[in-house]
Amino acid sequence: MSALRFAAIGLNHDHVYGQVNVMLRAGAELVSFQAIEDDLARTFKERFPQAERADDRRRILEDPSIQLVVSAAISDERAGVAIDAMRHGKDVMLDKPGMVTLEQLAEVRKVQAETRRIVSILYSEHFETASTVKAGELVKAGAIGKVIHTTGLGPHRLRKPTRPDWFFDRPRYGGIIADIAAHQCEQFLFFTNSLEAEVLSATVANRANPDTPGLQDYGDIHLRTPTATGYIRVDWFTPDGLPTWGDGRLFIVGTEGTIELRKYIDIAGRQDKDHLFIVDRSGVRHIDCCDVELPYGRQLAADIRDRTETAMGQEHCFKAMELALKAQALAEISSSSQTQK
Repeated sequence: MSALRFAAIGLNHDHVYGQVNVMLRAGAELVSFQAIEDDLARTFKERFPQAERADDRRRILEDPSIQLVVSAAISDERAGVAIDAMRHGKDVMLDKPGMVTLEQLAEVRKVQAETRRIVSILYSEHFETASTVKAGELVKAGAIGKVIHTTGLGPHRLRKPTRPDWFFDRPRYGGIIADIAAHQCEQFLFFTNSLEAEVLSATVANRANPDTPGLQDYGDIHLRTPTATGYIRVDWFTPDGLPTWGDGRLFIVGTEGTIELRKYIDIAGRQDKDHLFIVDRSGVRHIDCCDVELPYGRQLAADIRDRTETAMGQEHCFKAMELALKAQALAEISSSSQTQK
């Protein structure tokens, strides 16, 4: 069979390189890309010389041989890219956040239902993180019984001087919960195996960056399904001394055991990333997940070919963003009320 052909529209976040590599590893062919920024286009072309730069996104959208569009455009532009691509008969893979408002989410949902195209959001802290994939296998196999709680922590390093202006513009990046915690919202739904989730409480704040008042540097959420609860904390306070961008952690509590993930570093000294610790009736074990296969890319390629939902259910994809956006809105209402007091 001929390789799946895909293109990139919007290169504003470095996550686009991960998106492209996911599909290249699955055997897909990168055909072209479009970006208005010459510096971003130059760097992308150096990394992927096989891809031609399109001077107008219509050249990509109107090419019937291109089946998939990936996008890491500025966050508030991604929904528009997805809608344009779907209306031209193409499937879509977005960086998170796929949308920055509930109105954008509603419009993307509407067009997806009309066109029956695939909209996938690459929640990389799940689909590109081997320890999370391994935890999913263990939970599915019943290793810790029924999941009743998750705690997801997503600290990031700010690197303020390297960030573009839109990074500090609240309407453009969507707020810290929409921007970062969509990862943890998706994992909460995944590990609790539920689409019936609600936001109980949420907060956001700018604790230490008064020079960039549009930046939210801290956020948290409390979630609930009919059978489980979850807590999420995200922030921009990773210390400079940590030798990676953030100490991402996930705690999963089951009725018969627990799992803890140290996704990017084990501060106790073990080398590399993707450390999984499981405690059950038989004892305590550490599992090195570095060799675990990451199936998302090949599954998405198969879904595009077969019109299936094996990489990620369509409603699951949207529900994670819905939770994050509702939590973002609730947090900002709460923050505004506190300010007025």
